[in-house]
Amino acid sequence: MKIWKRARQVVEESKKKPSPAQSGNKPATVQLAAIKKDLTDIDDAVFKDFQTKEGLITVVYLSSLIDPLILHKAIILPLVNEQKEVLKSFDPMDGSNKEKLIMSIVNGDTVVFHHEKQQYLQAHTFSPPERPVSTSEMESSVIGPQDSFTESLKTNLSLIKRRIQQTGLKSKDYTIGQETNTKISVLYIEHLVNDENLQRINDRINKLDFVGFLDITILKQLVEDNPFSPFPQYGATSRPDVAVNSLLDGRIVIAMDNSQSVMVCPSSFIEMFNSPEDFYNRWTTATLLRFLRFAGFFITIMLTPMYISALSYHPGILPYELLIMIQESRSRVPFPPVIEVLFIELVIEILREAGSRMPTKIGQTIGIVGGIVIGTAAVEAGLISNTLIVLVAISALLSFLMPNFLMSNASRFVRYIFILAAGLFGLLGQMLALAWLFNHLLNLTSLGTPYMTPVIPRSWSDLRDSIVRFPLAFLQKRTGLSRAKREKKPTK
Repeated sequence: MKIWKRARQVVEESKKKPSPAQSGNKPATVQLAAIKKDLTDIDDAVFKDFQTKEGLITVVYLSSLIDPLILHKAIILPLVNEQKEVLKSFDPMDGSNKEKLIMSIVNGDTVVFHHEKQQYLQAHTFSPPERPVSTSEMESSVIGPQDSFTESLKTNLSLIKRRIQQTGLKSKDYTIGQETNTKISVLYIEHLVNDENLQRINDRINKLDFVGFLDITILKQLVEDNPFSPFPQYGATSRPDVAVNSLLDGRIVIAMDNSQSVMVCPSSFIEMFNSPEDFYNRWTTATLLRFLRFAGFFITIMLTPMYISALSYHPGILPYELLIMIQESRSRVPFPPVIEVLFIELVIEILREAGSRMPTKIGQTIGIVGGIVIGTAAVEAGLISNTLIVLVAISALLSFLMPNFLMSNASRFVRYIFILAAGLFGLLGQMLALAWLFNHLLNLTSLGTPYMTPVIPRSWSDLRDSIVRFPLAFLQKRTGLSRAKREKKPTK
């Protein structure tokens, strides 16, 4: 009983004692030795001591993320000569939060430690080497602005904000990636963006659980509505004018540090065939080019499968003279048409992949010479026919008509599905594959919006900027895809 009474007295006394926060005691300041321990084996971590009039000061930074000239002029010289003035310009830091101190150093800031005051200060000196703003190689155009995004998030934000100069343009920053701690910025115009779209993308970003992000395309795959689809469900662009046009339409743009492109959401299937140059050309030229791109997509997935269907199951659909010519060219080919087509398609894929992985000059030579030599040798050896060489070459060229590179890759994948379907069931197989394709596209969504907008569900105003691009005077309204707010807010 005495033991229980003593224990109860100890508990009551402990409750009466004030906690460190109640008694006014501040948490202990992290010692510099603890920071040195965490930065062990980081060879570019620098600890420099400076003896000033008010005591010893240690400057901590990573030399690979800081320009030495900026460090010397902005920090070291002022510290030695005018310490009081320069200390006022630095940001005070919580000295008890070791994780925040370490992250500031790793992010490229300079941390200053005052030994006598036991105080930490922060100076923003992050200045890594950056690529200058140049023209876009992926989305080049003759007319319109020629600048493009770089791998610097700050530069990309400045390229957008110099075009939209108003307080309605918001940018919300996140840090994602368990190991990389990559910074992203979600941009939108507050009085235009759909709140449901904004809430949905914010929730998906907050739920991310991934090791590291090296490019915006990784983020796109993790926040898509259907990750198993071969089609890209969000737009991507390396041009600031395209990103700004999307923001003005009420869309959401996401920029990532170390990525030269930004993500646009939501997006639709028809927009994947639009080029930035369409809005700088006359409406007649833009409409003609869009017709070519749409026709190219369907021809590239149907051309070689139609060759298989006609020769294997339905020779009667071809004119008699054309059928005789094709049969003569295939007289020495020992393989059925489906094997013949798969063989040459794989050869084209190998040449394309090898050319893209080699140095530029060698890759171009390998692609041209390799294609001519292999094609000629294969025809002379009787492995493939002359007619198929022409069809495969046309199909390969048409696959590059799409401005969106990911949509071009999707068309190549879908073509193999049509080839196998045609080899198994002929035209019936092609029609089944086409029905699957339409069903898949109609069931896709982009941030909750139907992927086939404005065709399904039909929006007559949006059809003015679909396959046919009407004159700009008719394109004043925002698209139904963005579901933008209708309120008008003065921004001047």
